[in-house]
Amino acid sequence: MKDDLKSLVGENEKILYEGKPSKKCFVFESIFNPLMPFAIIWALFDFGFIGLSMFGSEGDTSFLFILIPFMLFHLMPVWMYLGGVIMTFVRYRNTYYIVTDNGIYTSEGVISKKFNQKPFAELSHVELHRGLFDQMFNVGDIITTSSHQSANGANATVTLNSISDYIEVFNLVKKLQKDIYSDVMYPNDMRPPENHGYNTEYKG
Repeated sequence: MKDDLKSLVGENEKILYEGKPSKKCFVFESIFNPLMPFAIIWALFDFGFIGLSMFGSEGDTSFLFILIPFMLFHLMPVWMYLGGVIMTFVRYRNTYYIVTDNGIYTSEGVISKKFNQKPFAELSHVELHRGLFDQMFNVGDIITTSSHQSANGANATVTLNSISDYIEVFNLVKKLQKDIYSDVMYPNDMRPPENHGYNTEYKG
C-alpha cells in the first residue's frame, strides 16, 4: 500500500512527511467504538435467553435445533461489531499518509482500496484534534477541510488519524495550506514582496 500510494506522487513533488497511524490507538478506537455497549447488551440478552431456555427445558434439547440457528442470526449486531474489530488490522495495513509540497495523499480500505489526494490549493482549513485515546497514546489527528463541496453539498475532509508527530505535521500542513491557498486567492504580485505567481517557491 505504501508503494502504491508513493507511485501517485508527481515527479516534481517533494515528500515532506510519510507515515501510518499509531497502531495501538487505531486498534483501541476500533474496539471502543459507539457500537460496543450496544453489542455487549445485545449479546448478554441473547445468551441469557439461550441459557434460560436450556435451563427450563428439563432435558429436552430438541428445540435447540431451531433456537440456536435463530439466535445466531439474531446476534447479527454482535457479529458485525466483532467483524469490524477484526478487520481493523486489515484497515491499518492499508492506511498510509504522505504529505508533499503540493498536497496530501492518503490510502485506506478493507476489501476495496481507496486512494485520495487533495492539493493544498483546495484546502481552506486545517485543524488539530485529540480525542481520549489520542491523549492516552500521545498522538493526534490532522483534519483538513476542502473549499470545494462534494455532491451532497458538504465540504470534503482529508484526515491524518492518530499520528505520533502530530504537532510537526500540523505546523507543516498549516504553513503549506496558508502559503499555497493564499497564493491562489491573491496571485500575480498582489501580495508583494515574496509572491511572484502560482508556480514559484512558496516563501510564506
